[in-house]
Order: sequence, then structure tokens, then C-alpha cells
Amino acid sequence: MYFAALLARTEDGWEASDTELDDVETLSDLADLAREASPEDDTVLVLIEQEDAWFGVVRIDGEDDPRIYVSDAAAAARSSYGEILLTDELLGREPGDDGADLDSLDLDGTEEPDGDSDDEEDGGGAEAVPHSPVGDTEILDDLGVGEKELKALDAEDALSAIAEALGASEVLETVR
Repeated sequence: MYFAALLARTEDGWEASDTELDDVETLSDLADLAREASPEDDTVLVLIEQEDAWFGVVRIDGEDDPRIYVSDAAAAARSSYGEILLTDELLGREPGDDGADLDSLDLDGTEEPDGDSDDEEDGGGAEAVPHSPVGDTEILDDLGVGEKELKALDAEDALSAIAEALGASEVLETVR
């Protein structure tokens, strides 16, 4: 079960709107959706959570590039919405580097382990996605949620805690 909401900062405070991510295929699509929520180029936060597994925050400030934080990259990588947030740049990979080329591997079942098989430093495949937070840990610093607090949030109640720190709990709950 997913929940996604947009929080747009206005001169009157935060405005929340429930958002449907079915038509969002890329981070660029998500950024465009967020920018539409704030015609004044104010800060917009996209809050996404998958029930008890992971949460993500995307921050859009006007035409600046999106800033992203994901609480558990490996859990997010297993979800369609999480994959949108986990860009190559965020994961520290070269664009288009999806690990080993399967056509170049000899997978006939007779391979001998080379002793380095337990070493995850090759950066290949899904194993390269860490079971830890990735992204901009200072994404909410100026809004009252510091790096330490952000990293300590549990996926179960993270969005509520963020909204409370922003003074936007009531508006978020109206779209939940």
C-alpha cells in the first residue's frame, strides 16, 4: 500500500494535496507534477511511503533540480515508485551502468567461485543498492527536520513526523 502527497508552501502556510502517481514514470515527471502544485515557484515536498517499508521525500524549489531522500534504498528499489526516486546519481552509479552485461557471462552452472564472490564492491546489479538511507540528508534542515532526526525516522510514522515538524499535520491528515 502506497501513500503519496504533495505539500506546497504558500504565504498562508502549507497546502496538501493527495496525488496519483500512476502516470509518473520518471523523476522529471514527478518534478513537473510538483511544480504544477505551486504556481509561485515556492517549495513543494513530495512525500511517498510504502507501508512500513520505506519513505521518500522529494523537494522541488522553483526550477532547481529535485533534491531526494529515500529511507531504505533496497526496499524502495523493489517498488515501482521507489525506482523513480533511485536515480543513478543518487546511487553513485554512472548513468546507464546496470551492472554486469548478462550476455558476457558464462552461466552454464559450471562456474567456480573466484573467492571474491562475497565482496560486493563490483557495483553490479541490485546488490549495489544499499539497505540504508540514500540522498540528501539535509533536505529538510531549513524546515526544522535535521539530518539526525530524518535518519532516525521510522517508515511507519515518518510522514506524520515530518508534517508535524513543518506545522502541516492537519493539512496532511486531510488528504490521507
